[in-house]
Amino acid sequence: MLREYVDTTLEASALAHLFTMAGFEVESVEEVEGEPVLDVNIMANRGDGLSILGLAREVAAKDPAARRTPLFDRLSGLAARSSNEGSGSAKFSIDILTEHCSRYAAGLFEINAVPTPPMIQRRLLQMGMRPISLIVDLTNYVMLELGQPLHAFDFDKVRDGKIVVRQAREGEVLVTLDGVERKLNPEMMMICDSERPIALAGVMGGLETEFSGSTQRVLLESAHFNYRSVRRTRRSLGMSTEASYRFERGVDPEGVVRAIQRFSELLEEAGGGRLSGGVVDLYPSPPVREAIQLRMSRSDALLGMSVSPSSAKGYLQALGFEVEGAESPFTVAAPTWRTDIEREVDLIEEIGRVHGYEHIPEKLPEGSTTPGGVVGESREVDRLREELVRCGLVQVVNYSFESESPLDDPNLTKVGPRNPVSQDVALLRSCLWQGLAESCRRNGGMDVHLFEMGRVFGGDVSGVQERRELAILSVGSLVEKHWSDSQSVAVGFYSLKECVERTIAAVERPIRFEPAPADPRLHPTRQAAIVSAEGNVLGHCGQIHPDVADQVGLSPETFLARLTIDDLLAIPRSARKLAPVSRNPAVRRDMAVLVSKSVPFEAMRERIVEACGEVLERLWVFDVFEGSSLPEGTHSVGVALQLRKLGQNLTDEEANQVRDRAAKALESLGARLR
Repeated sequence: MLREYVDTTLEASALAHLFTMAGFEVESVEEVEGEPVLDVNIMANRGDGLSILGLAREVAAKDPAARRTPLFDRLSGLAARSSNEGSGSAKFSIDILTEHCSRYAAGLFEINAVPTPPMIQRRLLQMGMRPISLIVDLTNYVMLELGQPLHAFDFDKVRDGKIVVRQAREGEVLVTLDGVERKLNPEMMMICDSERPIALAGVMGGLETEFSGSTQRVLLESAHFNYRSVRRTRRSLGMSTEASYRFERGVDPEGVVRAIQRFSELLEEAGGGRLSGGVVDLYPSPPVREAIQLRMSRSDALLGMSVSPSSAKGYLQALGFEVEGAESPFTVAAPTWRTDIEREVDLIEEIGRVHGYEHIPEKLPEGSTTPGGVVGESREVDRLREELVRCGLVQVVNYSFESESPLDDPNLTKVGPRNPVSQDVALLRSCLWQGLAESCRRNGGMDVHLFEMGRVFGGDVSGVQERRELAILSVGSLVEKHWSDSQSVAVGFYSLKECVERTIAAVERPIRFEPAPADPRLHPTRQAAIVSAEGNVLGHCGQIHPDVADQVGLSPETFLARLTIDDLLAIPRSARKLAPVSRNPAVRRDMAVLVSKSVPFEAMRERIVEACGEVLERLWVFDVFEGSSLPEGTHSVGVALQLRKLGQNLTDEEANQVRDRAAKALESLGARLR
């Protein structure tokens, strides 16, 4: 069939190679009805390739020995625009009441009941279509030949001879040709008569206006519909047709009337009828073809090979482009069937396709090289990940889509796609905790220690947000129980806090922890806010709230942490202080401090550090005692001070003086030594 449109000496295998090198991958070559048939995979943005005429155009451009046949030139020369001759006396009218239809044409045909010519039946079988009747077969044949979908109505069933293209109204229904009743909504574009919908625009016709063996007059529709509208209707109804497949990938608006004229030719040749009047053509929104400047210097740079200006101009003209100018830069206008052409790089791609990418010369790379490796912020993210692994946690990667959960971020409104695949994955995650909880449940729910780093999404008063987050879930023992141990040690708040501190220390960012019963997902008295030096909250850590744990199926002894990576890495690094290693031994002094339970240790630490000065190398809590022997509302905190002096040994007297200064400083908090 292809050879009727382009005269080429290439055999089927050579044509398959030509199409593949031109960007149309040929999946198979089979013999059907005694002729080779190529199964060509068309890219989503190349709707022009869904027709024999479009593929013939590619062969004529890429094969230097190929020539277009008279049939190709005649079909290309059929009037693209209708003069609407006879439309004043037409027995039907057309109204377009939606912006999603840029062109609608129709012709009224008187038909006779004759069989489809054997040649057309054979061609349809070769293309994988079953012959049905003359009118159906001719509409399919023209669609395969020119790429323009057609639809035929029984004109005597179209009420008042009126065609209205509009959006569906709420509550309307349509029984389509497959016998299924479809519920319509205002997002769907419809073809209607004066009273009711009679077709889904660009998808499928209605059963009530289907023609039959007794039909004498057929109204043939040829139109250009917005591809987004067709796709939305098809997806909403869960159906797909040959027509919708083409409309979604782009149909030539200038080929609308041409398809009706070709149908009329074939109908008369088959003796099946004739056009009984002119073609009524409404074209409210003709496409505007923007001129694109093409620089050959840019083409050579992008392609990596030199193509002469005359060759480049010839390639584009062979593909139907209008090229002005004798030399570079050229002014190029894309044909209306090439909706994928928007920029100069698109033109350069066309030149490369036709010239042949196999002609790009082999050339060693030139220029300076940059050593590989992860640098900058990516390296810091890696440091966070590595430190979490050192803490004994296992990284997981969960889906970004999920459902509603008690673990969602209460400060964000969850967002999601308009047409979710399932209600279980209808929303984008606002927090990583839900995915970690699901991973924990799948792994038994005990002795599970996980972390995840990923993006979370949500809406607030400022709009939709997207940010990177780090989250931790830990429950049970972190160290496998040994046979000699009486019992294993379970993870607690302070072990989680230590893990967070170590992780943030790996990227050298100053933070502190503050009591903050602000997150309703965590236990109100067993949580803390992770705060920057400037006072900005980076995240939270703590024990899961018992009610939330019960709702999501986790142990109430589960501990969670989360922080925003972007906010953390935006903090300036802590200044590094380098000091020589002291040869002098350290001295330890312990203090048992009686202090109110309401005083956080961070406040104690700040005063001790200020009072001790440079000799304080390290301090930590080694014991907390509560009992009836202590005043109500107080506890005893055991604090260890590690002291060291550079260049000389600390005497006992000097160490005691440092401890006394620390104790004196704590008195401002109402604390005293026991």
